[in-house]
Amino acid sequence: MFDVLEQEVTEKLLRCRQLNGYDNANYLLETDQGKCILKSYKYSLNQKDLIEAENKILTELNSKIKGCFPQPIRFRDNSYVKKVTNQGQAELIRMLNYLDGVFLGDTEPSRELYQSLGIFLAEMDLALQAIDSYVIKSKEDLWDLQYFHLNEKYIDDIPQARDRAVVRYFFEQFDLNIRPLFPHLRKQLIHNDANEWNVLVQDGKISGLIDFGDLAHSYLINEVAIAITYSSYDKENPLDYAELILHAYHEVLPLQEEEVDALYYLIAARLCTSICNSSHSKKINPENKYASVSEKFALQMLHKWIAINPVHAKNRFRKAIGLEPILSPSIDDIIHRRNNHISTILSLSYKEPIHMVGAAFQYMYGADGATYLDAYNNIPHVGHCHPRVTRAGSTQMYALNTNTRYLYDELAEYSEKLLSKFPDSLSKVFFVNSGSAASDLAIRMARKHTGYEQIMVMELGYHGNTQTSIDISDYKFNNPKGDGQKEYILKTPVPNIYNGKYTSEMENPGLLYARDTKAQLEQNGKPIAAFVAEPILGCAGQVPLAPEYLKEVYPAIRKQGGICISDEVQTGFGRVGEYFWGYEAHGVIPDLVILGKPIANGHPMGAVVTTDEIAQSFEQGVEFFSSFGGNPVSCAIGATVLEVIEVEGLQENAKLVGLYYMSLLKELMQKYSCIGDVRGMGLFIGVELVIPNSREPNTALAQLIKNQFRKNNILISTDGPFDNVIKSKPPLCFTKKNAKTVVDLLESLLNKYSQVIDQ
Repeated sequence: MFDVLEQEVTEKLLRCRQLNGYDNANYLLETDQGKCILKSYKYSLNQKDLIEAENKILTELNSKIKGCFPQPIRFRDNSYVKKVTNQGQAELIRMLNYLDGVFLGDTEPSRELYQSLGIFLAEMDLALQAIDSYVIKSKEDLWDLQYFHLNEKYIDDIPQARDRAVVRYFFEQFDLNIRPLFPHLRKQLIHNDANEWNVLVQDGKISGLIDFGDLAHSYLINEVAIAITYSSYDKENPLDYAELILHAYHEVLPLQEEEVDALYYLIAARLCTSICNSSHSKKINPENKYASVSEKFALQMLHKWIAINPVHAKNRFRKAIGLEPILSPSIDDIIHRRNNHISTILSLSYKEPIHMVGAAFQYMYGADGATYLDAYNNIPHVGHCHPRVTRAGSTQMYALNTNTRYLYDELAEYSEKLLSKFPDSLSKVFFVNSGSAASDLAIRMARKHTGYEQIMVMELGYHGNTQTSIDISDYKFNNPKGDGQKEYILKTPVPNIYNGKYTSEMENPGLLYARDTKAQLEQNGKPIAAFVAEPILGCAGQVPLAPEYLKEVYPAIRKQGGICISDEVQTGFGRVGEYFWGYEAHGVIPDLVILGKPIANGHPMGAVVTTDEIAQSFEQGVEFFSSFGGNPVSCAIGATVLEVIEVEGLQENAKLVGLYYMSLLKELMQKYSCIGDVRGMGLFIGVELVIPNSREPNTALAQLIKNQFRKNNILISTDGPFDNVIKSKPPLCFTKKNAKTVVDLLESLLNKYSQVIDQ
């Protein structure tokens, strides 16, 4: 290149040093007259048009604002753009004057500096309003946020599945929240890339802006969104820096309400654009380190961004330009409206209920702008609003949604995927639309197969809200307001090795509990149709069945003609970490499995999985039909949930995060005698709070802790017969950092309320 340039440059060329470049080559030229920048591009007529348009814009811009932008320089023949041959390749070259200054990325941040950036960009954009270019208007570029969708093809190049999921989420949110605004947003020429390596600083103020290669005729607010992105993506509190830039920009070039309200998702879109392109560049050109320079900080900020409630961000941005915040109705008004139409028998969580307006992965967004870390909602199994799940459902809705009396591929495809997670003996599946309906169907099938009526259930067990489900749920029928135990129900004590009849201090407590259950069966004198139990009893207080218990009880049930039912509504689909299904932890195989809750990540769906033999018995009765069970939309969503669990390694994540979470809680148990027990498996965890130095339930402390967690924007709940067990069953995308946040707050509260605890 040096030899080529000596023939073209008017001054004497002393040195030529290559600089960083994204998709073109940049050189710093030192001549006897000073420094200048040479830019080299692959030759094409389209590229030539773009360079000439950029030169024209720079010339006009420099005529309005002196000394702040690169100025095109002529070659020997008075041209500004030349076609040359370099190492046998046709290239286009151009020269620009060199601007002094320190890059913003190498400068210590300050309020004054970022205010200066806002002012600088606004003054530049005011000048650009008077400049037009049909070439730039016709340009479609994936770095222009109006063409954000062009980046979607690079998502699969992002190495980590978790990162891919978050990026996909923001693509979905962009389509929902930003694309409808396009007709209402102002457009003009913008620089479109005010990143920290294009912005120059002198004497504590912004002095210049280089690299106009991403010039776009785009939405004015994109200029601000991009500047905010790169100015704050390496900061602990990005909104603080965003406000400084936004306020200063608005003072010079007033922004409109709808523009500012779009900023949250525009900033996310720029982060995603950067991540997609750097990941793609690393894949096709791993030697180009400059192309990935922003990737680390972009990923870092993207994960922070998703933890920021969009309502909160919007109100911070509105405040920065003097707009009133968006206020949500009062909680009292919302409750009053709800109670006008909805029975109060539907309870609300917490003394101060929460008005929710959105959610993403392990976060939920309140109408008041608060972000809540969801540490106990086990229905959005792979994460709230997971983009692959929501897209699978919506895509299938556009194609077909019908019932199982018609033939469609989704039913067979999902059945095969689901049954592949079970042993060969469990080979038939019946779909319904809830875990409760699955429990109801399971009992119906058991009675049809065995010809018997009686059902053995677990003390404090819970299996749903249909009448049959309530009849087999001691948690419901034994409630003071319940209907009591039906004559065909045989209840056996929960094998709780913490504070039950046989505890962990005894030898083989599970065998002792099993001995008592078998004795009950013998004394009962009637054949049992089925024995139903959860591997970990949620409503009992997250109580795992004692080791060896099921190994002894299952054969005893089968010996007298009954079948064994495992309720996996809460323990299934990898939640327990080590195993995909809770029953596997006990070394048994049930005859029938009940599925619900996480099966479709919150979409209403349930299933019964059973053997060929039981299915054949059931087929001898009246026809089974569920209007919504197994419909194409449900099957598409269910299949996608299985795929996400596998692709994102969520079962392994449940195992590793669960072990870490439990270890932190057990360390806390050693320090605080009010923690009687920490139990569970994977991300199915219970913490039993007791009167210090006893095993007596401390319900008051548990309720205090639960509501204080809510005030600190973390969602947990309580369970157990005395409501004294803190339960945590978060989405499986929960992280070790999230777990540490929960445990740190728990310790802080235990310290704060130590006097209450000791009383």
